Amino acid sequence: MLDILAGYLDYIAALAPAWGYFFIFFFMAVESSFIPFPSEIVMIPAGFLAARGELTCGSPHADLVLAVCAGLAGSLAGAFFNYWLSAKLGEPFLRKHGRKFFIKPEALDRAYEIFNKYGAGTTFVCRLIPVIRQLISIPAGLSGMDKKNFALFTGLGAGIWTAILAATGFWLGRTAGNITYLELVHRGKDIVSSHLWEIILAALALAGIYMFLSNLVMKKKLD
Repeated sequence: MLDILAGYLDYIAALAPAWGYFFIFFFMAVESSFIPFPSEIVMIPAGFLAARGELTCGSPHADLVLAVCAGLAGSLAGAFFNYWLSAKLGEPFLRKHGRKFFIKPEALDRAYEIFNKYGAGTTFVCRLIPVIRQLISIPAGLSGMDKKNFALFTGLGAGIWTAILAATGFWLGRTAGNITYLELVHRGKDIVSSHLWEIILAALALAGIYMFLSNLVMKKKLD
């Protein structure tokens, strides 16, 4: 699927100066919903185009920041779509008809297991984990997770993920020379995959610090 989608990047890149941020928002919203769509094929080329001044602003660093913001906004839109859809349809419907929405029962079970075991903070850490990244919004919606907390944790996780992908593309844009978009995506994906566990561990450490400080503040308020 990655190779097929990458074949369309030449056409999309030609429209990037005018429509770049809209494309980033739209495709990241799709990626963050239940539709299987790799975020690597969006944010890595976005960072690459930013580095070469081929997005709307023509300023590499400004384009990089705006690309990450557009990707984050799209991720939040897609995540809230999953949240509201699952809250409205309910678990029995999703279990019966989930495959029609590209939701495999085993993946949904895994998302439920993680969410029920570790709580709301999983919406932060799981934004960095393939497959679960899209589905973790479903148990959050079914459980009625507080929308402000959902937006906070999802935004933090999605922000880190989009920034890492865009920064990888930006670095390749500065160092790789002439390269096809297919090579770009594969090379960027390999770089991120080779450091994925370090990224996840760092996210877990941040989540642990947040929980510790939150408990400390709540304890002082009760005292």
